[in-house]
Amino acid sequence: MQLHRGNLYLVGLMGAGKTTLGRQLARRLGKRYVDADHELEGRLGVTIPTIFEIEGEVAFRDREEAVIADLVRLENIVLGTGGGAVIREANRRRLAEGGTVVYLHADPETLYERVRHSRHRPLLKAADPAARIAELYAQRDPLYRSVADLVIRSDREEVMRAAREWEPESRAPAEDAR
Repeated sequence: MQLHRGNLYLVGLMGAGKTTLGRQLARRLGKRYVDADHELEGRLGVTIPTIFEIEGEVAFRDREEAVIADLVRLENIVLGTGGGAVIREANRRRLAEGGTVVYLHADPETLYERVRHSRHRPLLKAADPAARIAELYAQRDPLYRSVADLVIRSDREEVMRAAREWEPESRAPAEDAR
């Protein structure tokens, strides 16, 4: 598979592995990894939970949209998006036009197990966090699928197997020899 503009954009719910697997993919493919949430925090000088607390989700989504608009202009990157980035049609359009979009898919139970101890996820501040993840999954899964060029199970081996298909032919043997 040829990457559009050399960019790879990762979408999926919190806990899908966008940051962890994105860094590994970037290293393997010789690209720069960019995390949209970290970029937003760096620009504003505050954490995402703080933005949610002070400004609310709508204002956060406005800021997220502006950051994604900037990041998709970059080339030769692996971009990990925030879990809710696909909510906005403008983000879905920019991602689809600017790179190859991969949906890192995991079922709600797996996602809950991965993030249940996290204190930095404002959308998990609910009476029943597992039910909240299931609700977010039901809302967002169709959006992730609509923008994705490829859906991959959120599993290191699956992701690295797909990465071998994206590598230039001249690099593949050298990587496999290690």
